[in-house]
Amino acid sequence: MQITTTLSANPTDDARLAEILANPGFGTHFSDHMLTIEWTPEKGWYDARITPYGPITLDPAAAVLHYAQETFEGMKAYRHDDESLWLFRPEANAERMIRSSHRLALPVLERDDFIQAVEALVEVDARWVPGNPDGGEKSLYLRPFMFASEKFLGVRPAQHVTFMVIASPAGAYFKGGVKPVTLWLTEEYTRAGRGGMGAAKTGGNYASSLVAQQEAYAQGCDQVVFLDAQEGTYVEELGGMNMYFVFDDGSIVTPETGTILEGITRSSIIELAGKMGHHVTERKIGIDEWREGVASGKITEIFACGTAAVVTPVGALKWDGGETAAPASQDLTMRIRQALVDVQLGRAEDTFGWMHRVGG
Repeated sequence: MQITTTLSANPTDDARLAEILANPGFGTHFSDHMLTIEWTPEKGWYDARITPYGPITLDPAAAVLHYAQETFEGMKAYRHDDESLWLFRPEANAERMIRSSHRLALPVLERDDFIQAVEALVEVDARWVPGNPDGGEKSLYLRPFMFASEKFLGVRPAQHVTFMVIASPAGAYFKGGVKPVTLWLTEEYTRAGRGGMGAAKTGGNYASSLVAQQEAYAQGCDQVVFLDAQEGTYVEELGGMNMYFVFDDGSIVTPETGTILEGITRSSIIELAGKMGHHVTERKIGIDEWREGVASGKITEIFACGTAAVVTPVGALKWDGGETAAPASQDLTMRIRQALVDVQLGRAEDTFGWMHRVGG
């Protein structure tokens, strides 16, 4: 794929960039450039280009604004101590976007083209990838996304689609260190049912979680946990993270996929925990098993995972009329988190072959 590049005439100056990278936050600052590729049935993917970051123009009748035909990914680029730049499992993001595209009736951007597009933007905006000389966890968060850009109000798959990549420097997700999150159990709202879009990474899934997340905040909780839509019994996921349960025999359970997002951090933890000697099972886990397991001590730790936060311990679970105590330990949670971060940042050997060197 040929990608043309038009560099910004007014890139962020070095002093301002240093200020941003010293305290980037999450999702508030954006790099100097963006990548765009367009698609039609006649041309396929065409006009791949990197241009200065800026607003995009959409017709008011653009299909995405009316029918939400879009998908996106979340991934990170890391600067290692030797100044080399790396992506974490970009092929997994590419493959998940392909699955999401099939579900949303969008064209497929092939794996190699996806990786080339992401890598090209990272190379152009390499100076936006923060280092971690202080032992921190800063990175460049990457957001590839695809949307129906055709001007048409009929309900059918769009005949003009746009794929883009933007980048935003990210600091440690948790200010002041990793702390257990308190969860609110919603018994009214669900995210997805059998045959729905739960396994696709599409904005509608996140939009559907927001009202329940508001409910969680109103109850003094950090995040919301959803149950399955069919029986209202089985734990699925949080608003934006997958879940893990650690049992007193060292085994680990994570809810099975099908109606939940197949997280890349989730799948990495399955491999990593297995290598650490823990048997990981993907199965249904009921909300009563959670409550009773914590009360009896059979469940010793619970944690959630995702690209942004990596891994976070779970504390108390609250619902209308009740509350569980926080699990007894965070030991394995924090060891898994550290092991994963160390691989991503080049502080430990990548025995899994997860890291992809930019420009290499």
